[in-house]
Amino acid sequence: MNGRTGATTGTLRAVTERRKHVDTVLPHRLASLLGHVQKKSASPSAFVSLRFAFALLFCAAVFSILTGTLPAFHSKVSVRGSQRTLTFAERVVYQRAIEEVYWRHRIWPKERPDPKPSLAAVMSQTQLEKKVEDYLHKSQALEDYWQRPITPEQLQAEMDRMGKHTKDPEVLQELFGALGNDPFIIAECLARPALAERLLTDWYAFDDRIHGELRRRLQAELQAHSTVEQMKQTSGAYREIEITRSDSTHEESKRGPESEVKLNNREWDETIQRLTATFHGPTAPSTRVPGIEDASTPAHAKSATAEACQTISIGKVSGLQQDEGHFYATAVIAKGKDRLKFATVSWSKEGLESWMARAGNRMPGAVVVPTTSYAFPAISATIGGCSDDTWTPVSNVPSGRAQHTAIWTGSEMIVWGGLNYGIGLDTGDKYNPATDTWSVTTTTNAPEPRSTQTAVWTGTEMIIWGGYGFLGYLNTGGRYNPTTDTWTATSAAGVPTARSFHTAIWTGSEMIVWGGVGDLSTGGRYNPSTDSGAATSITNAPVGRFQHTAIWSGNEMIVWGGDIDGFGINTGGRYNPVTE
Repeated sequence: MNGRTGATTGTLRAVTERRKHVDTVLPHRLASLLGHVQKKSASPSAFVSLRFAFALLFCAAVFSILTGTLPAFHSKVSVRGSQRTLTFAERVVYQRAIEEVYWRHRIWPKERPDPKPSLAAVMSQTQLEKKVEDYLHKSQALEDYWQRPITPEQLQAEMDRMGKHTKDPEVLQELFGALGNDPFIIAECLARPALAERLLTDWYAFDDRIHGELRRRLQAELQAHSTVEQMKQTSGAYREIEITRSDSTHEESKRGPESEVKLNNREWDETIQRLTATFHGPTAPSTRVPGIEDASTPAHAKSATAEACQTISIGKVSGLQQDEGHFYATAVIAKGKDRLKFATVSWSKEGLESWMARAGNRMPGAVVVPTTSYAFPAISATIGGCSDDTWTPVSNVPSGRAQHTAIWTGSEMIVWGGLNYGIGLDTGDKYNPATDTWSVTTTTNAPEPRSTQTAVWTGTEMIIWGGYGFLGYLNTGGRYNPTTDTWTATSAAGVPTARSFHTAIWTGSEMIVWGGVGDLSTGGRYNPSTDSGAATSITNAPVGRFQHTAIWSGNEMIVWGGDIDGFGINTGGRYNPVTE
C-alpha cells in the first residue's frame, strides 16, 4: 500500500468516525437542548434559547454537508418499514418557524406610530405550544373516536394539493424553506394541522352520536310548537328575514334594512330550491345555464323557479333541519312577486372546541408515524398563484353567509359573523391563500351572533363592533387575534348607540364608527390600547344615514352617500379626530 492510498484510507476512516459521531451524539444533544429550551420557555431568555437552538441546527446542517451526512433530526431520506418520532418540542420549534413566516407578511398599518414588534412580543411560548397541542389533539381524535387516523397517503395528497392550488407560491416556498424543505417535516407540521382540522370538522358536524340527544329533544319541542306563533315560544333564537330578487321592480315595503337580504338571480333560484326541498323534498337541478349572466337567465328557468315558489305554503313550519353548526326550523310567513319573508328558529350545536375539552382525548408527547418516502410537492409556477385579470376558485370552502365582514391581515383573509339562511352567526373562518386552506376561528369568548357589523384590522387584531343580533341592534364588539386564535371583548365604557349598517375606519390608534340604521348622525371612537371609547363630535356632522361609505385619508375620516328613508343621497362630511 503506497503513501497516497494509506492517506486516503486514513481520511475515509476519519470521515466514517465523524459520521458515527453525528448520527449518534448530535441527535441526543439536540433533543437535550430542545428539552432545556422547553423547560426555560417561561423565562425572559427563552427566545434567545430558541434562537440558539436554530443556530445549532444550522451549524449541524453545515457540518453534515461537510461530512456527507444529514442529522437524524432533519432527515429527508426514509427507510420503508421503520418508524420515525417527532417530539413535541421539535414540533414547537417548527411551529415557531411557520409563525415567523406569517408574521413577516402581516400588515402593519402605516398609520400606526409604533414600530412592528417581533413575533416573540405578540406570541408566547405557551401559545405556540397550545397550537401544536390543538392539532395533535384533533389528529388523535380522528383515530380514537372515528377510527380514521391520518395516513401518509393523505398527507402526501394534502402537500400536493397545497402546491398545485396555492394562490401565493412565494409565501408557500418560504413556508417550505422554514421547514428545511424536508417533505417529512412539511407533511407533519404544515399538512397535518390543516388536514386534521378539515377532516375533524366534517366528521364532527353531523355525527348523531354527539348531536343526537339535542336533535331528539328539539324534535319533541317542535311537535309541541307547530305554528308560526308558537315558534316564538320555543327555546331557540327566533328571527324573521325578507329576501328580494335584486333586479326586482316590486314596490318597496316599509321594513328595516337589517331584515332584508337582496339576492341576484342565481342566489334567488338556489334559495327557492332550498326552501322547496325543505318542505317537499329535493327538487330538480337548476335550469340555469352556467356562465350566463343573471340578467340573461332563460325565461323557462325563471318560470320553473316561480312555480316552485308557488308550491311553498304560507304558515307551515318545516321539520327540524340542520347545518354544520345549528338545528333549525323554517316557516314562510309572506310572499309576493320576487319577494319572500320567512321566519327561522335555531339552536346552536355544541361547538367542536367544547366537545374536545369535554371528551378529553389523549395527546401523545411524541407522535410515532410510519416512515414514508414523501415526495417534495411541486409548487405552482404561476407567479402570484393566478393570471392577471382572471378568477380562480378556492378549495374546501366553509358554509355560506351574507351580511358578514372580511378583513385582510397580509397572511390571510378573516371572515366573521353574518347570516346563513336567516340564522345569525358567531363563527368565522380564515383563508390562507399560500396553502389554499380554510381554518375556523375560535368561538371561545367570541361576540354574540350578528350581521351587518363592521370590522377593521389594527396590525395585530381584527376589531368587530355593532350589527344586528337576535334581540336587535348591538353596541358590543370583540377583538380577535389570529396569531393566538383568541377573542377579547371590547369595553362597554363610552360606547355609542347600538346600530347596524354603519361604517368603521382605523386611524392607526383608534377605530371610528359613524352613522347607521336609525338615520344616526352620531359616532364613537374606540382605542384598543386603553380599551376605552368616546363619542365623536356632532357639531356640523352630516345628516344621519346608513349604508354609506367611509375612508381614512391619513388625518381625516371622509363619509359620503348612503340611504335615508329608501333614497340615496349625495352629501358627505370630513371628520378630524384631532381637532374634533
